[in-house]
Amino acid sequence: MKTIDELLAEGVAGKRVFVRADLNVPLSGTTITDDGRIRAVQPTVAKLAEAGARVVVASHLGRPKGAPDPAFSLAPAAARLGELLGADVAFATDTVGESAKATVAALTDGQVAVIENLRFNAGETSKDDAERGAFADRLAELADVYVGDGFGAVHRKHASVFDLPARLPHAAGYLIATEVGVLKKLTSDVKRPYAVVLGGAKVSDKLAVIDHLLERADRILIGGGMAYTFLKAQGHEVGSSLLQEDQIPVVLEYLERAKAKGVEFVLPVDVVVSAGFPDLKAKEPTHPETVPADAIPAGRMGLDNGPETNKLYASKLADAATVFWNGPMGVFEHPDYADGTRAVAQALLDSPAFTVVGGGDSAAAVRILGFDENKFGHISTGGGASLEYLEGKTLPGLAALEN
Repeated sequence: MKTIDELLAEGVAGKRVFVRADLNVPLSGTTITDDGRIRAVQPTVAKLAEAGARVVVASHLGRPKGAPDPAFSLAPAAARLGELLGADVAFATDTVGESAKATVAALTDGQVAVIENLRFNAGETSKDDAERGAFADRLAELADVYVGDGFGAVHRKHASVFDLPARLPHAAGYLIATEVGVLKKLTSDVKRPYAVVLGGAKVSDKLAVIDHLLERADRILIGGGMAYTFLKAQGHEVGSSLLQEDQIPVVLEYLERAKAKGVEFVLPVDVVVSAGFPDLKAKEPTHPETVPADAIPAGRMGLDNGPETNKLYASKLADAATVFWNGPMGVFEHPDYADGTRAVAQALLDSPAFTVVGGGDSAAAVRILGFDENKFGHISTGGGASLEYLEGKTLPGLAALEN
């Protein structure tokens, strides 16, 4: 995989460099609530601009239906990128239309532009190779060189991620190089003990990565909504907690495999429950109570790890040399159910291990709960991409950069 430093050594002054970034940031109206992904790509964009490139930044945001939708405009992200760069960033109001062509044509050496949301064009995400390729052809007209730096999208076979690099000289940006280097430390160059913390809502979302990690991890800690399917598989009642009954046979198989391989599976010993899912906007008190994980009352919903579980998980992480964490332990957005996620984050900070926070809600939780993200070994910008890499899958965006 060619690096951006190799590209810079060849010279990019005066060249139009297309940077496929991941500016898929959460918005409240037009206000960005977490700019982590924009900050992550800023070094690549800044370095190219300093070298005299005419930088064209492109990304998706949200899930528009292949047509323009003002709710998913990249305009706020473009403005924030300009603030981080300390320079004006031009913004094209379309992807490959007259605005994009004129905006790119007006760039001078060292200037940066952002084009509108790639998913406003159906060709970006099309499963039809010809339609996707046609859109990639039009994107290629805007650039001389391609730099892939949107790690959060490399697991997608999309036009700007997979097809466009084949049409232009290409290299990997700093972010992708960093992410891949970190993931190799979790797969082929692992320091042990290797502990994995998995949370989030659905066990089905994590089955493939659990299957893969059973061959590699020393211990796996389970939390979040997915924990209740594991508890049910062990014969415990889970009240009205989130449950995927159809996944119980697979969960039982994984528990048996873990036992046979000597992989320690750690499940909650107590949980915080309430009568139902809390109102995340109001954040009013919900009268939670802590109960044993094997005695959740009928009509009560498990929403977080309990204090004894928090102590147990901290002890299981204290001696680890490598820790990967993906998925919150509870409904961290509500103060009544944030302690489990907070405890895991703090345990990672207290551990001497190389710690990786696997993007998505976990990365958001670190920031929302007020932790200094620079104190973790690495916070990934791509939850889905990280998981698929750990599953052993070939990621289209990385394969395209390697060709």
